[in-house]
Amino acid sequence: MKKIALLGASGSIGKQTIDIIQNNLDKYQLVAFSVGNNISYANDLIKQFPSVKLVSVKNEDDVDLIHDVEQVISSKEGLNKVATYESADIVITAIVGFIGLEPTINAIKAKKDIGLANKETLVTAGHIIMPLARENNINIIPIDSEHSAIFQCLNGEKTNEINKLIITASGGSFREKSRLELENISIEEALNHPNWSMGAKITIDSATMFNKGLEIIEAHHLFDIDYEQI
Repeated sequence: MKKIALLGASGSIGKQTIDIIQNNLDKYQLVAFSVGNNISYANDLIKQFPSVKLVSVKNEDDVDLIHDVEQVISSKEGLNKVATYESADIVITAIVGFIGLEPTINAIKAKKDIGLANKETLVTAGHIIMPLARENNINIIPIDSEHSAIFQCLNGEKTNEINKLIITASGGSFREKSRLELENISIEEALNHPNWSMGAKITIDSATMFNKGLEIIEAHHLFDIDYEQI
């Protein structure tokens, strides 16, 4: 039985993680999670998973709104408590942004394997995270999108035998447009992603393909591959 601490339970990856746990209760147990501002969802999860002992919320004012759980902690302290929760075997980092870095570092130091869906952790500090993971003999497992697919393809392969990694891209809002058409694009058009609802920042990164630059940095650190090979 793998015991899971989940950072970002109310996001897309977080909810997919919850579905996997729910459908495999003989294999996985949710023991702690963070939920940001979504208090009603947090209380629903507590009812659904009696195994949960610790919940983290964003705002201190929301602590008293969480019911029927042993411990509720707010803000950064709460994230770090979830990331280092003693009985957890693996920490799923599914929160968005730089805020995911510190709890990930603390989870590694606490000897927790990491299911990584927070690209900012490696983009900003891959040179710290990967050596720290090796030092503590824990696994960094990418669980989101392209990097999860690459991880599965490379399973069992030798890094020095890899010629090239290719990161795929949907093309975002402007996939079918010519360079000339791109000269007068509006913000509204850039925010109109054909497939996903990801928030303004990530949607703009997708439209400009900037997100693929970030994914190259992430792949470089994850798979120990030279940039020229990605």
